[in-house]
Amino acid sequence: MTRYVTDDIIYALATAWAQSALAVIRISGEGCLKTLSPCFSRPKALVEAKNATTVHGYLRTETGEDIDEVVASVWTDGHGYTLEESVELSCHGSLSVIKEILALLGRLGMRSAEGGEFTFRAFLHGRLDLTQAEAVQELVSSQSKTARAFALGRLEGSLRNQIADFKQRLLAVTASVEVQLDYAEDELDEFVFPREQLETLRKDIAVLADTYQVGRLYREGARIVLAGSTNAGKSSLFNLLLKQERSIVSPVKGTTRDYIEADLSIEGIPIRLYDTAGLREGSDAIESEGIRRTERLMGQADLVIYLVDSTDLSHIPAEDDRTIVVYNKSDLVRSPKGRLAISAQTGEGVATLLSTITERLSGGSHASGDDLVVIESERQSRLLADAGTALERALALVDLDIPLDIIAVELSEALQNLGELTGEVTPSDILETIFSGFCVGK
Repeated sequence: MTRYVTDDIIYALATAWAQSALAVIRISGEGCLKTLSPCFSRPKALVEAKNATTVHGYLRTETGEDIDEVVASVWTDGHGYTLEESVELSCHGSLSVIKEILALLGRLGMRSAEGGEFTFRAFLHGRLDLTQAEAVQELVSSQSKTARAFALGRLEGSLRNQIADFKQRLLAVTASVEVQLDYAEDELDEFVFPREQLETLRKDIAVLADTYQVGRLYREGARIVLAGSTNAGKSSLFNLLLKQERSIVSPVKGTTRDYIEADLSIEGIPIRLYDTAGLREGSDAIESEGIRRTERLMGQADLVIYLVDSTDLSHIPAEDDRTIVVYNKSDLVRSPKGRLAISAQTGEGVATLLSTITERLSGGSHASGDDLVVIESERQSRLLADAGTALERALALVDLDIPLDIIAVELSEALQNLGELTGEVTPSDILETIFSGFCVGK
């Protein structure tokens, strides 16, 4: 990559740029301990420190003035996050102290790290493959327990291992084809193409690619709009789901004039929930504007929960992929048979509603199981889809009895895509795009 120079010493603040009790400054590169030692109160202890040990001391300016008391965590070459010689300075979280230390490191000839540069060096030295490197950023940005668990699994190598299995199975098929191409027909037994193996592999790749919808859902969350006529119980359901009194509940029609929004989690999915103005002919300009905003939100929502007042069935909307029709006030009147009914007052039926929401948002895919591998990278989704398409073409050629050398081209294309997933054959411009989205301390 032209963006990163990998033979110099880099540094960056690894914690938030804010006043705090402690801050951590990360340094990596060959010779960093020797470079730092003249400004450390115990230079010999720092330079001779063993791997994964800490050294207490003071950082000082070039003229001997103390900057701060620090603890230096040392990793020798071949260890630590980047597999380079590195040190992390734990100092007091004063912004003045942080600025002075960073300025000192710059004066010592070190370079301020680019975004993602530490993780890029970890990738470059083989500590992480590209799926694990992406998982670092995905873990940092995760918004729910489920998303965090998925990202942690990828960081630990679950996706890498899955891709390795795909590659081994594809290589086995490719090798059998290459043997046929390398030897004359009369030197080998009659060849039967392993079609069933390739078809099974194609299906397994498709299953993994399909998890992108679930991964993206648990990473980005969804917008859900509560809609319906006035007094259908939208505000009551809004408060019930939030477990707090956020919306005003009143028997007076048109109480909600504008939308109210709040964040919550539904079965691990980050949700932005909107309580909206009741849909009817507006009685004044303010209510009419609220209704227009409701309609706009409904058009932008990932899912609309349309509440119907079970005591007034004069208007029943159509249900579609983005709309769940819910009959409220089941505590007062029996709802139509076979329909999703709840009581926003007693909570009856709400558990079923939440399960229905999860099912609809995830497209029926369930985020469960300790060994479940889920992707959330658009890049990974595209490469898996491309690999699957190449295998589909190969299978079609087999069925048409097309020569093996042409089929081998499609198998090679699929292998290329799987290799790009882990970073074995990824062009440098793609690497730069991936790592440039990381925070500086990573």
